Amino acid sequence: MQTILGAGGATGIVLAKELKNYTDHIRLVSRKPARVNANDELFPADLLNASQVEAAVAGSEVVYLTAGLEYNIRVWRRDWPILMRNVINACTKAKARLVFLDNVYMYAADEIPHMTELSRVNPPSEKGKVRAAVQDMLLDAQSQGLQMLIARSADFYGPNVKNSPLSISVNDEFNKGKKAFWQIDASKVHSFTYVPDIGKSLALLGNTPDVFGEVWHLPTSAERLTGKQFIEMIAAEMNVQPRYYIFTGWMMQLLGLFVPILRELKEMAYQYDRDYVFDSSKFEKRFSYQPVSYAEGIRQMIHN
Repeated sequence: MQTILGAGGATGIVLAKELKNYTDHIRLVSRKPARVNANDELFPADLLNASQVEAAVAGSEVVYLTAGLEYNIRVWRRDWPILMRNVINACTKAKARLVFLDNVYMYAADEIPHMTELSRVNPPSEKGKVRAAVQDMLLDAQSQGLQMLIARSADFYGPNVKNSPLSISVNDEFNKGKKAFWQIDASKVHSFTYVPDIGKSLALLGNTPDVFGEVWHLPTSAERLTGKQFIEMIAAEMNVQPRYYIFTGWMMQLLGLFVPILRELKEMAYQYDRDYVFDSSKFEKRFSYQPVSYAEGIRQMIHN
């Protein structure tokens, strides 16, 4: 039995498809789970309810935590520790291996130009502090005997990925006949991880027992494209003009008075004022894995 906690998102759907290569016993857990494969087991549960999580994990050999929470710092501070404690306790009781899909928010700002699994943890944002605290919970549980690994991705994109920065700021705007926009500085390099690569690599990690106990960066193209180059590539694929404007810090501050999500994004703007390079060479060497190129990933994002 392999179980996905937070099965409804784009990553969870791709992961469920990939797990068919390893097992016929797949359990999908969310508030309202929906089948991906014909024989998936559906298990409705609230991950903030300890007894429901324990029941959802029972009998599992591998558990994948791909859940997300509302992008709101108050929600993150309140709910992430509860959710993670519930998952750790359930996996410990079931003797299940845990694969946690994480992001890069906990890395120090001066590590962003070239992030590796050894990058220093010193988050400059409040959301990053929550992610660092959750990581500490996992490392402490590992020292108590939990088999777990942390799998990190850069900002993600791909087909049917609605909340990707590339979709929101470029593809969706072009579809509306509007200019694209880019945060802070379009001359800076920015890595993006392709969601189908995330699904494949999570399944690989979960079914390779000797890679547990480590942090893994998920396969991400090593091509170094700037925001401007991404906009031009997407525009060319959509056959539109690559018109765009820069969404500046003061614009975030002003519009954040009226648009709550912009208040939440403002503290993360440092990820766009410098190069943001995500190094996944450790994973690629271990599994002889070649990430999808940006040209192909953008083609799939736009046409599927």
